[in-house]
Amino acid sequence: MSNESPIQMVDLKGQYNRLKDEVDQGMAGVLLHGRFINGPEVKSFAGELENYLGVNHVIPSGNGTDALQMALMALDLKPGDEVITSSFSFISVLEVVALLGLKPVLVDVDPQTYLINPDQVRAAITSRTRVIIPVHLFGQGADMQELMLTAREYNLFVVEDAAQCIGAEYRMGNSSRKLGTIGDVGCTSFFPSKNLGCFGDGGACLTNDEDLAARIRMIATHGASKKYYSERVGVNSRLDTLQAAVLRAKLPHLDDFNKRRQEAAQVYTQALSGLPFLKLPGNSKHSSHVYNQYTIRVTGNRRDAMRNYLAAEGVPSMIYYPLPLHRQPAFANHFRRDFSLPVSELLVHEVLSLPMHTELNPEQLTHIIDTIKAFLS
Repeated sequence: MSNESPIQMVDLKGQYNRLKDEVDQGMAGVLLHGRFINGPEVKSFAGELENYLGVNHVIPSGNGTDALQMALMALDLKPGDEVITSSFSFISVLEVVALLGLKPVLVDVDPQTYLINPDQVRAAITSRTRVIIPVHLFGQGADMQELMLTAREYNLFVVEDAAQCIGAEYRMGNSSRKLGTIGDVGCTSFFPSKNLGCFGDGGACLTNDEDLAARIRMIATHGASKKYYSERVGVNSRLDTLQAAVLRAKLPHLDDFNKRRQEAAQVYTQALSGLPFLKLPGNSKHSSHVYNQYTIRVTGNRRDAMRNYLAAEGVPSMIYYPLPLHRQPAFANHFRRDFSLPVSELLVHEVLSLPMHTELNPEQLTHIIDTIKAFLS
């Protein structure tokens, strides 16, 4: 490949160079006024994101995991209360459930979309169930319409993990809403590799519920609505002002970021369709896809060999995720040895995420695709 710059899984440097003037101006403004904690950019970003998402309240946090923890803390759950989520996912949901003394209940996912299976959610509900946490994995949304119907029938909370899908639309009847704004609370992450990423850690809770918003804000500041007077147990979780400045510069470009990812995904899909041993990502019936990851399945025990071949040809790839949550060593005591979720257990041996970001160019995409074809031939 003649392209001077190597292919990246996520080209953060290239994106920065394209937006350099806007980002530098925003960060310089923070350096000049010196309000590095709770500076005006934080409040401005929260308001701008509220307008973009069409949600009443955005409460920034230090990271996406903190957002999940604060959301669950705001629901005033009791030790032993059950939280249903999917096993094919990142560890953060399971971590906060365990840290708060709640009981995780894991269910399987759809083999095409990798999203939580609503039928299994319904089957897993008991008298102790209090919360459903759908993870909108890789850039598209779980079946929120069905999950919300189930939640309302059983009087359950829904906390959306929207860390990988910011900007994606979910169609409900004749209207649509942004993912993360449908449940009682949505949680997102601004980790640098996310579709809207800052230059460090960051996150936010999203809600239309006035009371929940007030509780989450209090929890985020040591449980205090008035400085030095803590009314409940809280945490210290803030989006710092420099990161808010970066996000303010990037937010007006988010739709373009997502469009660029969708265009790259379309190139992958058209070129890789019908090839042996490949299963391409399926699309949700109700949700747009903003491709935080483009994740294929490589069947026939060829995944690891393909990954090594791609690496030798200068094509990075990642395995999201190599273990289902119910097989994580940290949670060995939470789940029986014979507990099985067959789809999740299959996916971890087949999934492979290809380079996906806003700066992919035609030459890079061609090289990636040609390398995959060469391996399969």
